[in-house]
Amino acid sequence: MSVAFVFPGQGAQTVGMGRDLADAYPAARAVFEAVDEALGEKLSALIWEGDAEALTLTANAQPALMATSMAAMAALGAEGVGVEAAAFVAGHSLGEYSALCAAGALSLADTARLLRLRGRAMQAAVPVGAGAMAALLGLDFAAAAEVAAEAARGELCAAANDNDPAQVVVSGHRAAVERAVEIARARGAKRAILLPVSAPFHCALMQPAAEAMAAALAGVEVRAPRVPLVANVRAAAVTEPAEIRALLVAQVTGPVRWRESVLWMAGQGVNEFWEIGAGKALSGMIRRIAREAACRTVGTAEEVRAAAAALA
Repeated sequence: MSVAFVFPGQGAQTVGMGRDLADAYPAARAVFEAVDEALGEKLSALIWEGDAEALTLTANAQPALMATSMAAMAALGAEGVGVEAAAFVAGHSLGEYSALCAAGALSLADTARLLRLRGRAMQAAVPVGAGAMAALLGLDFAAAAEVAAEAARGELCAAANDNDPAQVVVSGHRAAVERAVEIARARGAKRAILLPVSAPFHCALMQPAAEAMAAALAGVEVRAPRVPLVANVRAAAVTEPAEIRALLVAQVTGPVRWRESVLWMAGQGVNEFWEIGAGKALSGMIRRIAREAACRTVGTAEEVRAAAAALA
């Protein structure tokens, strides 16, 4: 069995996530406490008992999802499973930061602060309402890219997330994305829907956020990961700290090449993917990409124990 640890992105957050990990494992509770200290606020209270709308705000959701993933990693560690049990780590968008933290390339405190800044910078890059994202279901990446190009009409519309063989997300100016939805429907997409997001992520409109992240990352230590990272914009493994730093900047405006990343890992012999943290969205995508691979969610105390037993 060759395992990859994968980490979810925005949209997986739910109020209460990680609470049973913190109750069952002191090491997991310590993760939430450390993130609270790094941010100078009780993010854990918002995660466990807060308002869902507040948790969904980009600047909160990003560090909150990372904290939950790292709590699951700490719980796995308490059961004797370290990141070295994985052949690779990867994460979807913000999940790439979780993957790097899990692999020891970034400290927990730095990761929390970087994600808080990333969330704020991405939100501030485009005025609210000026941008949008839409999921096109039933079209492959090439077809979705053609739809985006036709919809642009002097504005920006780009294929932003290549999630799986039949799910691509486009991003850009709101009017252009709305045109893309109509064009996709006319071209036979099973569904084409605007997403409830607050900014057009992973497109060139995020350039101000990329510049903010470049400045922030320049002041943070990035170490060689203990396990290779399969990077979103490269869809292949990287280990050099300077390259990782550059790719994290490129990731803000670049596409999330998730389908290609999963295929690359499967091509390297990975036959089991563990989704570490909240939700099951990545597992659904992976099952549609690498049909022979097994998927396991590791987001509750019970799932941690079962995962550890599977490796014993």
